[in-house]
Amino acid sequence: MPTLRTLLVEDLRTAQHRDPAARSLVEIALAYPGVHAVWAHRLTHGMWRANPLLRLPARLLSQAARALTGIEIHPGAVLGRRLFIDHGMGVVIGETAEVGEDVVLFHGTTLGGVSSSKGKRHPTVGDRVVIGAGAKILGPVAIGADVTIGANAVVVKDVPAGSVAVGVPAKPRRAPASADGWADPAVYI
Repeated sequence: MPTLRTLLVEDLRTAQHRDPAARSLVEIALAYPGVHAVWAHRLTHGMWRANPLLRLPARLLSQAARALTGIEIHPGAVLGRRLFIDHGMGVVIGETAEVGEDVVLFHGTTLGGVSSSKGKRHPTVGDRVVIGAGAKILGPVAIGADVTIGANAVVVKDVPAGSVAVGVPAKPRRAPASADGWADPAVYI
């Protein structure tokens, strides 16, 4: 299990790697709300899992982080390592959402529910997924590994690994090859 310091530095380096505008780790640590939201989630998620008596304080802290960053992540959500939230304003990640490793979320994305019932009601996102600005992934759907969700897509059905999902409602297509493995989701609008 990595140390907290290792995770924090990894988060900074992930932002530096994913954002061509990032100039230094200090700038990222001070001025990147996506990184701040992930750090706050690490704290609140730990509280959420540690003790049921800490769930209310975890929710209150998560709401404070939302007010500061514009990014709402429920403390119950499970986030993988090296998540990068670019810009971030308006991102919502629901309580039963699960996000894999090396995922990129752009501003205005929602990993939301479509039901008020108890149990799994939010998406499961695989590893190395890129979710474009304004995309909505709704319900307990599964997004496979190496998927790109186009900007403003509305996903309400499972998306198989290695595909691109675009449109309203989103339909999977075969993904084009890219040199670095990360296609720009804006090309799919």
